[in-house]
Amino acid sequence: MRIFVATAGCLIMLHAPFGARAQTHDHHNDAMSMSMAMPEDSDHAHMMMESLGKVSFTTSCSPAVQPDFNRAVALMHSFQFGPAIDGFHGILARDPGCGIAYWGIALSNWGNPFAGFKSPGQLAQGLKAIQAGRAATPQTAREKAYIDAVAHLYEDSDHIDQATRLEAYEAAMARVSADYSDDIEARIFYALALAAAADPADKTYANQIKAGEMLDALFVKYPDHPGLAHYIIHAYDEPELASRAAEAAKRYGEIAPSTPHALHMPSHTFTRIGEWQASIDTNMASAAAAQKAGQPADELHASDYMIYAYLQTAQDEAAKQLVLASAQTFKQFDPDHVTGAAPVTAGYFANAAIPARYALERHDWSGALALTPVETPFGFVNAITVFTRGIGAAHLKNDAVAQQSIDTLALIRDKLKSKDDSYWADQVEIQRQEVAAQLSAAHGDTANALAMLTKAADMEDVTELASITPGPFVPAREMLGNLLLDMKQPAKALEQFKATLVKEPDRFWSVYGAATAAKQSGDTRAAQVYFQQLLTIAAHADKPGRTALTEAKTALGKK
Repeated sequence: MRIFVATAGCLIMLHAPFGARAQTHDHHNDAMSMSMAMPEDSDHAHMMMESLGKVSFTTSCSPAVQPDFNRAVALMHSFQFGPAIDGFHGILARDPGCGIAYWGIALSNWGNPFAGFKSPGQLAQGLKAIQAGRAATPQTAREKAYIDAVAHLYEDSDHIDQATRLEAYEAAMARVSADYSDDIEARIFYALALAAAADPADKTYANQIKAGEMLDALFVKYPDHPGLAHYIIHAYDEPELASRAAEAAKRYGEIAPSTPHALHMPSHTFTRIGEWQASIDTNMASAAAAQKAGQPADELHASDYMIYAYLQTAQDEAAKQLVLASAQTFKQFDPDHVTGAAPVTAGYFANAAIPARYALERHDWSGALALTPVETPFGFVNAITVFTRGIGAAHLKNDAVAQQSIDTLALIRDKLKSKDDSYWADQVEIQRQEVAAQLSAAHGDTANALAMLTKAADMEDVTELASITPGPFVPAREMLGNLLLDMKQPAKALEQFKATLVKEPDRFWSVYGAATAAKQSGDTRAAQVYFQQLLTIAAHADKPGRTALTEAKTALGKK
């Protein structure tokens, strides 16, 4: 299931010497003829200042629209779906017979392939594009294959579930890729389908690794292709795989700096490997670009990743300012008009997540309890504030609110299950177990708390992290480590913190927990290593800052 500055002004780069040539009458334009063919109007003058990367998708359309087609596909590769759809419609206005443009409209209407929910409106618009594409002429066999493939995402959606349709699309793109083996775009879109169709419960990451290795090989040959850099990051967007995307993460923002998503996506890799300042920098640029582009969902999504990084580095004042700014951004969010990479769910999710993270990561239990739930169409989003309030209430021994949160999370879980959304049902169940465990621990029932947190941690271990979130709100094993510390079992606690740090490298409270557990275990050297790691992570922390940092300095003999 892996479910955002100022840009450089330079010549748009959309051509590279590759693409399908299976049909002898497919047209192809080089970079010079592309730029010369552009009309001298304001829209094209703006296009000339774009930097979207190098893309060449050969078609049977008029040579005059080929540069625009390449541009629209480049926008698709950076998940700029609204502008891409506009581009394809512009092509059809100039060349009504360009049937393959309907493929682009249909695939763009699908939106972010890693976002689970597709609205009825999306499905209707996509199906309409498929029908128009099939009616249009002329078409080559290759172009018909592309349209037939994307049709699997939309046809029979009233009785075939989305996961099954996505798998059918993946299989169809595998056939297109095999039948047109010199079509690099087919291979790229096939790899994307593989990654998007991955089973979130498969911890071997078979689909992701297969997709990533296909893309890696192509990226060596075509290092300026936006889709290659982008989809490598998505394919390896797991803690165990993230280091494989390091080069793509470094390059993607350079390849397509005119798109907010290209500036955001590297932070997925930076987050998975604990490169917090890099995540802050790239998301700051992405949020600014999204604001300029009028994409509040993307701005909110970038801000969620940014606040997570600020809080891991104990830059709490900057995080506070981001909470305030994001509340204003959400006022501009229109769920019926989302044109960027971030889906509707991402806008709602970030709006709930940002204040929740700010309270939880600072251990501000009163602040957590004071949050006001905001109802959304998505149960797993609604669960965020319920969970946060429940954790705060449990710490404060406010039994009524804590129990209400536990009960509400159970209702949300069951509703998600009834909709066959097992992934998010499990995530909400983990949250329910955490609140219940914290409430039990607050009242001295450590045995029950231990059992529930162990179950929650085991559940968390076997599911991948959705790309909509930079990290869990409170990792279950981190909570388990803290409970074991309270139970005077520091050696066992240290094991839990170490396990958390494998999945969440350089996470502030897990590093602090490991330092504390090592210290209480009598392992002074290990404690000093972890305390130094904490100070390194928090090199830009507020001053005087968190008491955990004061403790680390004292342990290391620093002022």
